[in-house]
Amino acid sequence: MNIRKAEERDVSRITEIYAHARAFMAENGNATQWSGGYPGEDVIRADIAAGTLHVCEREGKVAAVFAFILGGDPCYAVIDGAWHAARPYGTIHRIASDGTAKGMARFVFDWCAQQIDYLRIDTHENNRPMQAAVLRYGFQPCGVVQVRGGARLAFDYEVRA
Repeated sequence: MNIRKAEERDVSRITEIYAHARAFMAENGNATQWSGGYPGEDVIRADIAAGTLHVCEREGKVAAVFAFILGGDPCYAVIDGAWHAARPYGTIHRIASDGTAKGMARFVFDWCAQQIDYLRIDTHENNRPMQAAVLRYGFQPCGVVQVRGGARLAFDYEVRA
């Protein structure tokens, strides 16, 4: 498995992966987190332009996608709860896979934890599979943040030496 920055040539494949993820979420009781076609090509292209969108390649094919942002995330400035640390962090957003390989979330989390020793992530209260993945990895619940006009459960993870 390989992680690289997403490129313009990846847009159609990333669009397919996000469509698959929306269908998966809807089938698993979470039809509203990425409603209205979010994240669409506008978001994908903006993430590529910002240099924050990454893809996971498996056997030469893009199998997963995620945004990884180093530095403060404005969505995380206000939390109903408390973060476990107040130091520089990396944020994981819009993680999705095509469903062909198990363990993609763990692979992404491992890669992100190699980039910086403190991570933050959020997810919808109905996204039970993602909640399970972050808790299984060791993320700790922190409270609730507001993202794109909606409440999201917030988690953080501190890499232990």
